[in-house]
Amino acid sequence: MRFMTALLLACLAGPSAAWAQAAPPSPREVPAKTIPVPDTVSPALQAIIAQPLRTNWDKPPTTPDGWKQLSDGFATLVAPQIGPMSERLRVSVAPTTIDGVRAYTITPADIPAANRDRIAIHVHGGCYVLNPREAALPEAMLLAGFGRMTVIAVDYRMPPEAFFPAALDDGMTVYKAVLRTTAPGRIAVFGSSAGGALTLEMMLRAKAEGLPMPGAIAPGTPMSDATQRGDSFQTNAMVDNVLVSPTGFCDAATKFYAAGHDLADPLLSPINGDVRGFPPTILTTGTRDLLLSNTVRMHRKLRQAGVEAALQVFEGQSHAQFYRDDRVPEVKEAFEEIASFFNRHLDR
Repeated sequence: MRFMTALLLACLAGPSAAWAQAAPPSPREVPAKTIPVPDTVSPALQAIIAQPLRTNWDKPPTTPDGWKQLSDGFATLVAPQIGPMSERLRVSVAPTTIDGVRAYTITPADIPAANRDRIAIHVHGGCYVLNPREAALPEAMLLAGFGRMTVIAVDYRMPPEAFFPAALDDGMTVYKAVLRTTAPGRIAVFGSSAGGALTLEMMLRAKAEGLPMPGAIAPGTPMSDATQRGDSFQTNAMVDNVLVSPTGFCDAATKFYAAGHDLADPLLSPINGDVRGFPPTILTTGTRDLLLSNTVRMHRKLRQAGVEAALQVFEGQSHAQFYRDDRVPEVKEAFEEIASFFNRHLDR
């Protein structure tokens, strides 16, 4: 018995001692393989998963004019889709300006009594450089339509018009304006990708300025670590058909926005910030998302800080595909889940 006890203790202690003295662990060598489209998702989502890698993912613009032309091109492509989408979702869209910041108010045709005094602020994605004007609207329209609550979509300034921290400043300007007319417990803040990072950055800025927290937030697949730390930057490289690679388009775009600022700053990498006291949070990602680790690490950090945080991970989805098309069943499911979370946590 003594021998067995000693052997067990040696087995338990041995690896710890070895790990403390060993060189850094060797990387895992993975053979080339073919990854089929999963048959565990809707046919509509299968078609999205099967799409090829994003065109020119490794050829970002190299001049300010090049970035602006690309961004304007995205807006031109999206603009014709807004009308049909608003009809399907039964929402109206009106441009506005809030304390000098460009924005849109998205109003559902039918708002339930519980949501009439609630408002959600949306900060769009696009690696801090894409989706101006109408291109800022689709995700905001999804929550307005499926969640049946009023949404303000912030059309924040982007390079080359303005650089870090202009997007954050504009988001905070709108948040402060809404606080003047709406109790904080009735406000939600949400967005995905860069918008997910901005949602978290807004909470850090609100804490620093002594502002009240909103009732709930929903950072989707947030760019929470701009320094590319996290397992899925490697495991999902060349699998995610949107971002594709940690050294691709979005990395170049973030550096362009940062304009030389330290990417580890919590206002660019909120994973490095103090998240104690954050409001209830729901995060969304997919199994093929390059930012899967950014999302799950942020979820764990929030939980470790005692924040109520939920995590929904969708089968087979690459980056932010949970808001790709309002006609995809998984998209409706994602936003109904977010809306349900908001309904539980926002004051009436």
